[in-house]
Amino acid sequence: MPFRQRVARHFVDSLSPTTPYLSLTGDDIKALRSDWLTDSNIAFWEEWLEREILPKYPRARIVLLRPSMTFLLMQAVDVKSIGSALPDFSKTTHIFLPINDARDGGSADGGTHWSLLLVSVIDRVAFHYDSLGGANCYEAQKCADRLSKILGIPLKFTQMEDCPQQENSSDCGVFVCILMRHLLIKRLLNANYNEKVSMSMAGKVIDSHGGRKEMLKIIESLRKEGERRRSASPYAHSDTPPRIE
Repeated sequence: MPFRQRVARHFVDSLSPTTPYLSLTGDDIKALRSDWLTDSNIAFWEEWLEREILPKYPRARIVLLRPSMTFLLMQAVDVKSIGSALPDFSKTTHIFLPINDARDGGSADGGTHWSLLLVSVIDRVAFHYDSLGGANCYEAQKCADRLSKILGIPLKFTQMEDCPQQENSSDCGVFVCILMRHLLIKRLLNANYNEKVSMSMAGKVIDSHGGRKEMLKIIESLRKEGERRRSASPYAHSDTPPRIE
């Protein structure tokens, strides 16, 4: 089932802005408007990219790892033991990982900063994009080292010093989402197979306010589609289910 239709089904019985739609709660929507993005905000964006963008490129072998999976990778005592919980990377060319600075293994949402790690498996390089200088450098290097063990290959860690920088304390997650889409589409999916692609983000301007508005617009369009589906349902105007002959 297409992503838009599947998500709309979740909206059929969940239309209030204070109730969950898909994996988003009222608090998630509030955060998306003006605060620090939650795990669910970023996971929603990754799923939207997977369902709306990646299917247009059927030969792509790119994984968008969820924040929860990145957290598991970072916190596991024995990295090899969580291999079965992660996607199969055997044919993967690139992996996107949202990095959080949470260090409390019992609290996945306890961090204060997001950054983005892009691993080129075929080039054996891990590119780290941090909108707050090198605030998450330690976490990103740790994640790259652990992923290297899962992949069974060495990874060269590269801190991208030219990453666009946020101007406040709350836009890091929005930067991660916008950078993820830009790198995915402009640098990987639309590149010719025989060209060398620069992963530099020098000169890239990030409109965090516009990014928030766009994400909210996508969510609102899905909510409206769910509302239309509910209106078209035979149960919309009656509490009595149909009887069977």
